[in-house]
Amino acid sequence: MAPSTETTLKKSDSFTSENRNGRNFHFGIREHAMGSALVGMSLTKGIKPFGATFLMFSEYMRPPIRLAAIMKISPIFVYTHDSIGLGEDGTTHQPIEQLISLRSIPNITVIRPADANETAHAWRVAIEKKDGPTVLVFTRQGLPILDQDKYGKASQLEQGAYILSDAEGTPDVILMATGSEVALIMDAQAKLVEEGIKVRVVSMPSWELFEKQDAAYKEKVFPKTVKKRLAVEMASPLGWHKYVTDEGDILAMETFGESAPAEELYKYFGFTVDNVVNKAKALLK
Repeated sequence: MAPSTETTLKKSDSFTSENRNGRNFHFGIREHAMGSALVGMSLTKGIKPFGATFLMFSEYMRPPIRLAAIMKISPIFVYTHDSIGLGEDGTTHQPIEQLISLRSIPNITVIRPADANETAHAWRVAIEKKDGPTVLVFTRQGLPILDQDKYGKASQLEQGAYILSDAEGTPDVILMATGSEVALIMDAQAKLVEEGIKVRVVSMPSWELFEKQDAAYKEKVFPKTVKKRLAVEMASPLGWHKYVTDEGDILAMETFGESAPAEELYKYFGFTVDNVVNKAKALLK
């Protein structure tokens, strides 16, 4: 799937029967076989393999993903086209339950970066990990690059969640998201601030990495005194309840997607700035 996932090693040749020095393997659209080959390659010292396909097709790779986690080896599984933003490809290709399904596998690290800077650090984390597989999840849509001089540093991705943009003083509400939805809640923060509401934005690319942090860091990101929280992710809401508290809310997908241009789907399912703003304000009433 390299032409669609943009994962070809451009400075390397293809591995063939005539060229054993090539580093690009043509698995074909065979996700189960690709995952199994990655597991085998991971058992060879000095090799750090990755394979890429659409997030929806992680379903076909589930046995080798699970084996990699059980064996505590560290292939990198790259999944793109990660949400209803896939648009015209329709319901069959739009992942809903796949993120929480992958997160539920023991000994796995799932990372869904918000922009190019977070992506670079996600790759670093994945390459350095030696005791289990890493799943990198990417959107199909182009995303704005978050200003590293103005907002939280993307290097904090290794902590799983970090304060991307903070309020002056104690926040009234915390907005949290992963991947492409981070840009959405950043825009919502700007509107809420205009109305005098103090908003903290948390980018949360990896639950697993965040859970490894100590209690002091977790309290810093999510103070127990701030219980008005809204999580935004274009996937199943399962699992987010732990982070939003019983006074928070979740904007997620409760149904399968539909076939339409991405912008129409965002509006139809409520992934708009105005809807995020309204949901945050509703928490404060």
